[in-house]
Amino acid sequence: MRKPIVGVMGPGEGAIEADRSRAKQLGRSIAERGWIVLTGGRNTGVMDAASRGAKEAGGLTIGVLPSADDRNLSEAVDIAIFTDLGNARNNVNILSSDVVVACGMGLGTASEVALALKTGKPVVLLGVNSATVAFFQQFASRFVVVETANEAIDAIESFLHPSV
Repeated sequence: MRKPIVGVMGPGEGAIEADRSRAKQLGRSIAERGWIVLTGGRNTGVMDAASRGAKEAGGLTIGVLPSADDRNLSEAVDIAIFTDLGNARNNVNILSSDVVVACGMGLGTASEVALALKTGKPVVLLGVNSATVAFFQQFASRFVVVETANEAIDAIESFLHPSV
């Protein structure tokens, strides 16, 4: 049986410390459950923090990079997928994830959330403000809003294993 892949999306250079901290804890918790962490693969922000958290817990990490080379690759990525697609790689991130968690928000992250909602992927919004929630509520309802990594894990679990 295939292991679940949890996409952790979030700001790179624009990530605040709270985003990075939640992402690292989230990555660790995902790995502890035997799930795979997928990020944008770069060595900055939420991507790097989630990958590092997963690696610290002995997890497997996938990084889907916008470039054709490893210049900005996080050291915590096990499997690097070089796309040379720029921002179009966001579609690869989303379609490859079973559940998408947005940890913080930026323009790239917003595009990933929109793609996830459009394709019917379950989405967890972690640590986002009320304006972000209101924006996405205009278009979809298949997402949950949480404040902590532990709450995000509970939401992921409910998406992966819904009650019958």
